[in-house]
Amino acid sequence: MLRAILWDNDGVLVDTEQLFYEANRELFRPLGLELSAQHFFDWYLADNCGAWHLLEPRLSEAQAGELRGVRNQRYAARLALEHIPAIEGVAEALAALSPRVRMGVVTSSNADHFEIIHKRLDLMRHFEFVLTHEMYTHSKPSPEPYLLGLQRMGVRADEALVIEDSPRGLQAATAAGIRCIILRNALTRHHDFPGAWRVVDTMAQVQAEVEALL
Repeated sequence: MLRAILWDNDGVLVDTEQLFYEANRELFRPLGLELSAQHFFDWYLADNCGAWHLLEPRLSEAQAGELRGVRNQRYAARLALEHIPAIEGVAEALAALSPRVRMGVVTSSNADHFEIIHKRLDLMRHFEFVLTHEMYTHSKPSPEPYLLGLQRMGVRADEALVIEDSPRGLQAATAAGIRCIILRNALTRHHDFPGAWRVVDTMAQVQAEVEALL
């Protein structure tokens, strides 16, 4: 029986993956690194290492931390200035599903970025809680964020479903023992996502898969 859905944020609820890619590309370009879309997929969406390893040993850990802070500030500024659209169909899907199943958000986003994104949207009323990057120790692909989500919901893994868009999100859900629907986007459409319970390309398809379980 499906009792709870844990949703990722970036690329699932809101269309921010391209913007975050651009923020990282602009950071690394003056340092002599041209971050391609494939690099972003490999190092940010499939893994969680970023591109910092390419600058070793030129950068100390402290310098890398400073650059990450600069990136986060620039990204926050762009989020505040630009229109951040919800994923097409997500408002309708959440409105249809939230009366029938409990839902929470489990994201790798920083809390301040998350708040900037959602203060102009009306999606959070459908969710019981949000877990951001600051609320756990190990980010996706570790299962820790989703295990914490299960704990917050008080449900077993086999009673839950995860909605994700990235390989590392899928890996985190799978490691937590939770079936996962992958919603592909422009940056991930080339990937097959082995191990996913379902792989779809539209929010309407996500909603249909969930309603079949309900």
